Amino acid sequence: MTKRSYRREEADPQISSSDTDDKSQKIEQELVLCPKCNVPVQGNEEGALNGTDDPSILVNWDGPEDPYNPKNMSPVRKWCIVLITGLMTFCVTFASSVFATTYSATAAEFRVAEDVMILGLSLYVLGFAFGPLVWGPLSEIYGRKAPLFAGMATFAIFQIPVAVAHDLQTLFICRFSGGVFGSAPVAILGGMYVDFMEPISLGVAAAVFAGAAFLGPAAGPIIGSFITQSSLGWRWTIWITLLMTVAFGLPAAVITPETFEPVLLRRRAKERRYVTRNWALHAKAEEYPLDFRTLLNKYLTKPLHMIALEPILIAVTIYMALVYGILLLTFEAYPISFEVRRGWSPTVGSLPFICIFAGVVAGCLAIAAFTKTWYARRISDTARQPTPEDRLPPMIAGSFVLPIGLFWFAWTSDPSIPWAAQVLSGLFIGAGIILIFMTGVVYLIDVYARNANSALAVNTFIRFIIAASFPHFTSNMYMSMSVDWATTLLGIICVVLIPFPLLFWRRGGKIRSWSRFAFNFEG
Repeated sequence: MTKRSYRREEADPQISSSDTDDKSQKIEQELVLCPKCNVPVQGNEEGALNGTDDPSILVNWDGPEDPYNPKNMSPVRKWCIVLITGLMTFCVTFASSVFATTYSATAAEFRVAEDVMILGLSLYVLGFAFGPLVWGPLSEIYGRKAPLFAGMATFAIFQIPVAVAHDLQTLFICRFSGGVFGSAPVAILGGMYVDFMEPISLGVAAAVFAGAAFLGPAAGPIIGSFITQSSLGWRWTIWITLLMTVAFGLPAAVITPETFEPVLLRRRAKERRYVTRNWALHAKAEEYPLDFRTLLNKYLTKPLHMIALEPILIAVTIYMALVYGILLLTFEAYPISFEVRRGWSPTVGSLPFICIFAGVVAGCLAIAAFTKTWYARRISDTARQPTPEDRLPPMIAGSFVLPIGLFWFAWTSDPSIPWAAQVLSGLFIGAGIILIFMTGVVYLIDVYARNANSALAVNTFIRFIIAASFPHFTSNMYMSMSVDWATTLLGIICVVLIPFPLLFWRRGGKIRSWSRFAFNFEG
């Protein structure tokens, strides 16, 4: 704050020097210049400008019932937003797996090996790894809505050059770019739901979001195989993605408001400054403006420190990366098992994904029921302090369900065993994946509280980097080891990881007490 002394000089030469000094001391006023408008202000207004002495100039919600507070939206509108934005997530994840059904057609058209076309899937997933590093900071500067729908609109645009591509360079570059922009819902929606959902409802909303994120990849091979094998051809898998994005994105843009509180209060403060001409009015967020260094620390430097030092973050990230990689692996394993070994056509061979689809739905319903019953009772129990570990029972269940599904799939893969026995294993695989994945996301948010964005940033980056590599070794692994032993290997890895959620369930509070970044609920 700039201070200047303004002295009113007496012009009468008859007045003595001492009189002048006395009068000057009486009328001297130390004024403060507002740093924005350069207007002198007096008295306690300096404290007001600093936001320390006069809370009346701090712009906030007008009471708990303020209609502009996103938390006060009607339940109907809240759930409409969750559902329609969930469908947006379905679109961008559908786009990842639907391309896996085009390998043969695109390889024949561009005269390359099918292994080369796997890049169309892995580059898209790689875009999902790098995109959140951009969308996370943008959502804190400009709010949730503008980056979310800017990303979706650009994602839709990048479907066009893929659909009309006549060379591999165009196809691969635009697939990667589509992944970067399509990751906007994946990076932003979790934080958006926190903005307006209560803790119990947040668990259900998170289940809807995760369900959409996994139903998309499960639905892609089913729909894509029928399109690719029809007269429409592989390019219509991309046009269908574009049409769905527009169909879900436009109504979502209409009904979804801005929900990020700091951005909303900054807008309110700006409006009131101009209405009242009181330039001291400001929002709390304006006292700590975001700059590049702050965002770099939050989304790059701090996440790297956390992934190196935080045992909970390390274990959960590895586990989530594995289960997401297993989901991508099924895009290769299922065709090998049902089309190559059992001799089914591509369209019929895609139908077993329906069981994975159903398993994901069942897992989401289980998480919603758990949140509304057992977890709700834990939250309302006044005799104890709720902890992040209260979220873990679904992950513990999923840690057993997933390897059961993998072993089941492996040892019913022989063509002499009825196909129904192997197909039904997908129920356990889908349910196990979603139980582990969704609980892991919510658990990290609860554990790291104010540092949750940093934790999720590095978790998302590593998860998709690892997952992008899975499609490249899956075919060779399954062809050389056979379906039974390759899937058994994955099941054994999942069994090895079972103790981690059990350990966090029993000793999570102790482990959090060692952390520099986790919020210690017992403290």
